Amino acid sequence: MSDTSQDPVPRWSLDSVFPGFDSTLFTDTKKRLTLLAEEISLHLASVPADTSLFDAWLLRALGLENESAVVSGTLGSYCSAVYTVNTADTRALAEINAVEELCVPFSRLSVLFRNLLAARRNKVLSAVRNNALLAPYAFYFEESLFLQTRQMSEQEEDLASDLARSGADAWGRLQEQLTSSAEIVWDESTGETKTLTALRSLAFDPDRSVRRKAFEKETALCKSIEMSVAACINGVKGSSLTLNRRRNWNGALDQSLAQGRISRKALSSLISAMEQSLPHWRRYLAAKARLLGLERCAFYDLFAPVGNSVSEYGWKELEQTIIRTFSSFSPSLGNFAKKAFDNSWIDAEMRPGKIGGAYCTDMAMVKETRVMCNFDRSFSSLTTVAHELGHAFHAEVLKDQPPLLQSYPMTLAETASIFAETIVFHEELEKADEGGRLSLLEMHLQDGCQILVDILSRYYFEQSVMDARANADLSASQLCALMRDAQMKTYGEGLAADGYHPWMWVVKPHYYFSSLDFYNFPYAFGQLFAFALFARYKKEGPSFARTYEEILLDTGRMNAVELTRRAGFDIERAEFWQTGIDVFISTIDEFERLVDARQEK
Repeated sequence: MSDTSQDPVPRWSLDSVFPGFDSTLFTDTKKRLTLLAEEISLHLASVPADTSLFDAWLLRALGLENESAVVSGTLGSYCSAVYTVNTADTRALAEINAVEELCVPFSRLSVLFRNLLAARRNKVLSAVRNNALLAPYAFYFEESLFLQTRQMSEQEEDLASDLARSGADAWGRLQEQLTSSAEIVWDESTGETKTLTALRSLAFDPDRSVRRKAFEKETALCKSIEMSVAACINGVKGSSLTLNRRRNWNGALDQSLAQGRISRKALSSLISAMEQSLPHWRRYLAAKARLLGLERCAFYDLFAPVGNSVSEYGWKELEQTIIRTFSSFSPSLGNFAKKAFDNSWIDAEMRPGKIGGAYCTDMAMVKETRVMCNFDRSFSSLTTVAHELGHAFHAEVLKDQPPLLQSYPMTLAETASIFAETIVFHEELEKADEGGRLSLLEMHLQDGCQILVDILSRYYFEQSVMDARANADLSASQLCALMRDAQMKTYGEGLAADGYHPWMWVVKPHYYFSSLDFYNFPYAFGQLFAFALFARYKKEGPSFARTYEEILLDTGRMNAVELTRRAGFDIERAEFWQTGIDVFISTIDEFERLVDARQEK
C-alpha cells in the first residue's frame, strides 16, 4: 500500500445543486413547491366528466406529481446533506423544518389523488391498457390503488404529516444530534476527546487493548445519553404504531413488506435461511477467536483485522481502485465513478458534528447524487465507498425516467450497492497473496456476519420493541435487555458471555426513521440477491453488464418478486436464499482451513 499520510480526504460540493440557502435559486425552488401544491389541488378538483378527456387529465396529474417529487426530493436532500455533515448548523436545521412544512400539503393531496383513482378504478385500468403514454405507469397505479386501502382520511393524513415535523421526525433528528455531537475524554493526560463515530472506527484497530478501550468508552458514552435516546426511540416507534393502526396495516412489518415490495412468504423464506446459517457463523467466529489467541470473541473483536494488514488505503488509491474495478465490469460504471470523484460528489472526511455511517442521496433536479461516508483508510472504507457508489449508479441508470418510475424499494436498493461492493472485494481478493487472502476473506466474512447475523439480531430487536412499545414506553434498561437478548439469540456462543453490546440501539440510525420500520432485512435481501447476480456475471461475462442495467431500470416498475423472477430467481423459495448462503459457507470453510494451517506452522 502507498504512503497515505498526505492524502487529502474530500468534502463534497453542493454548489451545482444550490449555491446556498440564501441563493435566488433555492428561494425560487421553495416558491415553486408552494405553487405546485396549489396547481395539484386545482387540478384534482377538475376531473372531467367527459370520458374522452380523462386520459389527458390523468397525464397532467402524473406530470404534476413527477415535478413535485423532483422539487421536494431535491430540496429535502440538499438540506439534509448540509445538516448531516454539520449537525450544529442551525440554519440547515431551520431549512429542513421549512421544507418539511412546505411538503405537508402533499400528504393530503396524495390521499386525495388515490381516492380519485380508486373511485374511477375501471377508467384508470382501461386507460393504462389502451394509452401508450400511460402504460409505463401500470405498476404505479396498481400500487397506488392498494395504498388507498391503507391510508387515513385527507384531513387525518394532513394532520399526521404536519405533526411529524415536531414529533417523530424531530425525535429522529435529536438522535442524530446526540450521537454525532457526544464526546468523551480519551486521554486523561492530554484531555483529548473522541466522538462516538471516532470511537466506533477504532473497532478496526489491530491492538486489542485499543479496541477494548474504545468499546468501553463507547458504551460509557452511550450510557450517558441513553435516557434521551430512549425517549427518541419511544417517540418514533410510538408514532409508527398509532399511524399503522389507523391506516389498517396489520402491524409495522406488514407496512415494511409493502415498502420493500416483497411478499411475506419471501421474507419468511429469507429469515428462515438466515436462522439456519447461524451455526456456520459461530464456526467462523470460533476460528477468528483461535486466530486472535482468544477463547471467544467479544463484540469489540468482530472487526479486528487478521492476517497481513490490508487496512491502509490512501484516498487516491481508493479512488483508483474503485474506478479500475468498476471499469472491469462495465465502462459505464467506471466512468460514472470517475465522474463522482472528479466532481466532488463525495464527503469522506471524518469530523466532529458529522453523523456516523454512510449514505447516498439523490439530487434529482440536477440529475446528480452525493455520497457521505467517514473515511478511516481501512479496507472497510473502500467497500463502503463502493457500496454507496453502487446506490449512486442505480440512480444514474434511472435518472432519465419519470420520477414516479424511479422509486424503488429498499430491498432492490441494497442489491445494487452490495453488487458494486462485491465486484471490488473479488477484484482485491484475486490480487492477494496467502496472508492477504486470509485477511480479505475474514473482512468479507465480517461483512457477511453483519448482514446475516447482526441484521437478524436487529430484526429480532425491532420486533420485540414494537411488541413491547404497544403497551408502554420502554426504559433504557429494557431496551438494553431486548438488544442483549436479540444478540444472544443470533451470535450465541460465538461471542463471550460478557462480550455483547446492549447499547447498539443508541448508535444505529435505522431505528429512528419515522416512516421506515424494519430497515434491516433489506440488507440481507440485497446481499443474497447481489450474490445471485454476481454468479450470473461470472458465468455470462461482460455481456451481463447490459442485463444488470436493464434489471436496475425495472426496479421502479414492478415488485421485487416479479423483478427477481424476470432475472431467473424465485425469492419465495428457501433454496434461492440458501444458494447465496452456501457461498458464505464455502468461504467459512476456506477461512477455517487457512486458520488451522497457520496455527500448525
